[in-house]
Amino acid sequence: MSARFERVALIGLGLIAGSMAHAMRAGGLAGRITGHARSAETRATAAEIGLVDEVFETAAEAVAGADLVVLAVPVGAMADVAAEIAPHLAPGAIVTDVGSVKQAVIDAVGPHLPEGVHFIPGHPLAGTEHSGPRAGFASLFRNRWWLLTPLEGTDADALSRLEALIRAMGANVEVMEAPHHDLVLAVTSHAPHLIAYTMVGVADHLRRVTESEVIRYSAAGFRDFTRIAASDPTMWRDVFLHNREATLDILGRFAEELFVLQRAIRMGDGQHLHDYFTRTRNIRRGIIEAGQDTAAPDFGRGAGPG
Repeated sequence: MSARFERVALIGLGLIAGSMAHAMRAGGLAGRITGHARSAETRATAAEIGLVDEVFETAAEAVAGADLVVLAVPVGAMADVAAEIAPHLAPGAIVTDVGSVKQAVIDAVGPHLPEGVHFIPGHPLAGTEHSGPRAGFASLFRNRWWLLTPLEGTDADALSRLEALIRAMGANVEVMEAPHHDLVLAVTSHAPHLIAYTMVGVADHLRRVTESEVIRYSAAGFRDFTRIAASDPTMWRDVFLHNREATLDILGRFAEELFVLQRAIRMGDGQHLHDYFTRTRNIRRGIIEAGQDTAAPDFGRGAGPG
């Protein structure tokens, strides 16, 4: 199955779409790449740096004739974009997305797309705290997982073709059902981001510690929280609003675990704390062994994308 598409339309020109453009160009995976962004400033920047071959003012113009359309907009904007592009999609085109929530995207996009267009929702588990058209780089997806949540009855050839493109960009592909995806991501991404935002917010409101001290004496844990909390606020607002049930479920479990640890600290139960931290330490080892991070110190700090 060929991994190459003749015309790719990127709707939204941030980190993920930009990285896709770089990766597709590097691998000769697209004949022509068009793009659209809601912001005139983003469109101007994308045109200035040559991120895509042509930038359009409307999503409808960008998708004309495309055999692959990638929706790389916040989850809350998916329905409006899908409604706009639907009449302009080429028969047989593949439409995918890169949203962090899948069931909400299926509900928002699916009803708008015409017969003969193949909608295959997706989510690349890759990113940095940076955003915008200048943030992308070709190696972003290398050895990362790209989850696909195809609907029942999805065309097998269309799915194979999209999988081939994703693998050609360096990613691993896994297919799963949308509700399971949303629960898994609530554990691995959504709840951790909310906890990071909360911890940075606590530091911001803790008037007994001056702002300069928080910044100057940031240890690794808080520093990593601030990196996560620097992520795009619009995207994360939409993630929590559109995956609320799974996120609230995991936050409830987190609160229960936190209560147990609070009690162990209050009671001086060092053995419980040691056993708990030993178990959780093994999760980190598993992530490293799976090739999803490295044990090198200060990974990712001080080195910009690309």
